Amino acid sequence: MSHNPDKELYTKVAEAMLFCAGRAVKPEELAKICEGLSLKEAREIFESLQEKYSQGGIRINRVAGGFRMETVEEVSPYLKKFLAKKGFKWTKSLLETLAIIAYFQPITRAEIAAKRGGVDPSGSIRTLIERGFIKIVGKKDIPGRPLLYGTTQFFLEYFGLNSLKDLPPLEELKKLAET
Repeated sequence: MSHNPDKELYTKVAEAMLFCAGRAVKPEELAKICEGLSLKEAREIFESLQEKYSQGGIRINRVAGGFRMETVEEVSPYLKKFLAKKGFKWTKSLLETLAIIAYFQPITRAEIAAKRGGVDPSGSIRTLIERGFIKIVGKKDIPGRPLLYGTTQFFLEYFGLNSLKDLPPLEELKKLAET
């Protein structure tokens, strides 16, 4: 990367992007806005920032095909107290619905209800869409053309996953549910 005289500036740009984005930032995004910066150089800049932040209270982690600024786990209890907000709580119904969508997407409301033992998932689906965890990804090619639901990029970021392949095996979840 020594041939790029703007490396120091572009590193600052990348750092600021990570700080402001509140989501994973892809190297392609940095390369696109920094003239003359290759994708390889952009990736190297994010990797150098990973190294720079490896020992503090903030880390740069690879998630969802990009890089995201996150706090380290040991400061979590303090941040929870600092940021204590009332509001959104994960319920069993929300988690069940989200897990079904994540593992079986694209999936219809009726298919979700069937997997939940006939329980209507409408309220959970609405909440998960409002919170950005799922979205409508199309319509099933059957009579009535019911909506199909799938997870979002935000879902991957929220749960620290690079892709859906990083979900734990379904068998592991079933074992956890039994305990």
